[in-house]
Amino acid sequence: MLNLPNEFKTKYQNLLGIEKANALFSAMNEASKKAFRVNTLKDSNEKVSYKLNNPVPEIDHAYYGEINGEDPEWVSGIVYSQDPAAMFPAAISKVKPGAKVLDLCAAPGGKTTALAEKLQNEGVLVANEISNVRAKALRENLERWGVTNALITNESPEKLSPVFPAFFDVILVDAPCSGEGMFRKNPEAIDYWSQDYVLTCQARQKDILNEAIKMLKPGGSLIYSTCTFSPEEDEEIVSWLVNDHDFSILDPHINDPRISLGHPEWADGNTDLTKTLRFWPQDGIGEGQYAAILQKSRDIKQEVDKKRKNKRIKHNPLRLTKNDQELVAKVIEQFNLPVGLKDWREKVLVRQDHVFVPAIVLPENIRLRIVNNGVELGILKKNRFEPGHQLAEVLGQVKQSRLIELATLKDYQDYLHGETLKVQSDLRGFVLVSYRNMIFSFGKVAGNQVLKNFYPKGLRK
Repeated sequence: MLNLPNEFKTKYQNLLGIEKANALFSAMNEASKKAFRVNTLKDSNEKVSYKLNNPVPEIDHAYYGEINGEDPEWVSGIVYSQDPAAMFPAAISKVKPGAKVLDLCAAPGGKTTALAEKLQNEGVLVANEISNVRAKALRENLERWGVTNALITNESPEKLSPVFPAFFDVILVDAPCSGEGMFRKNPEAIDYWSQDYVLTCQARQKDILNEAIKMLKPGGSLIYSTCTFSPEEDEEIVSWLVNDHDFSILDPHINDPRISLGHPEWADGNTDLTKTLRFWPQDGIGEGQYAAILQKSRDIKQEVDKKRKNKRIKHNPLRLTKNDQELVAKVIEQFNLPVGLKDWREKVLVRQDHVFVPAIVLPENIRLRIVNNGVELGILKKNRFEPGHQLAEVLGQVKQSRLIELATLKDYQDYLHGETLKVQSDLRGFVLVSYRNMIFSFGKVAGNQVLKNFYPKGLRK
């Protein structure tokens, strides 16, 4: 039994009434919901061994069920484990291919990977995470998903906003919150809950949103979400955006009867708050979640640095030399490249021997902590080129012929451990490695038919 604070119980008894509040408290002691999404960026048809007979309502390619982090579906980026209620903020985002999108509080990457799918590797996706440790997890998840158009940053919102004034078509803010909706999943969150903490979170959310607003184009969409029930962090924040920042609340067009609506009476009485979504554990969708989609007024005038706008960089010092470009081409052009990498020669850059195709080229005077920009193709090493792990995951989007298919589960597990394998193949040099037809790594076949292991040491099981 969860030891819920008396202050918490009294608060929700007053808000919901005794009967509905007791239903909430009871649900918090039940098992949390498990679900996963199938990656539509990759050739995932008929590869998933998990049951797909219990779909998450209103979410495409999402199913209830538990996955294993050592299964090839996860390792190859075919599936992503995510709380089903947490899938909805990205689902209502109305993102289209080619848009400029920001996920401001992005780690560990569930919502970011969903936004990336909607973009279909077109446009720009900036994924920001202020925590250094969580930013690394974000990178791993986007890498595994095969995203080619993401700039991953590790910055505070106030450092980010001057770089991208009125830049984004869509911004998602899954705000840090009091975490009430995650109590049954993370009971330790109960220990630091208090009403004072709720108000502290509210103030922090406003600070974050004040910076997000600066980066959103007039007429752009803001998706705001939390994993808390607190009206102070949910309806009151949305009301503040409407009243103080000239936003309007849009209808997300989600109609499942198990999904509740926002409560105008918990804020300023604005009836449009019924267009926002509430997820309660007792309703059976997932954990606690709040989500709203808002539109910024088209009449708002914002100052944009005209000096930087549309400025062309005549010569980029990070461009590859012709010789180095041929070293890269000798390796990667043996493989079938997805559309996002077809023009890699025109875009490719190098920094400290790391060769990459950027999602966005920033001026050299911009100082941001960048975790990853676009696709890292690999590393230049003493007149040779070694392809990187991210490239292997991206190449998993299309069918490949330079491929070693591991025959047994033991071979697959040994490869994840970092071992070399004896293979029967006429291929030599760099190859992609798959298990059950799911590409998850590079390898290199030597003349003695030994498959040298290129699975990253930091990911080995």
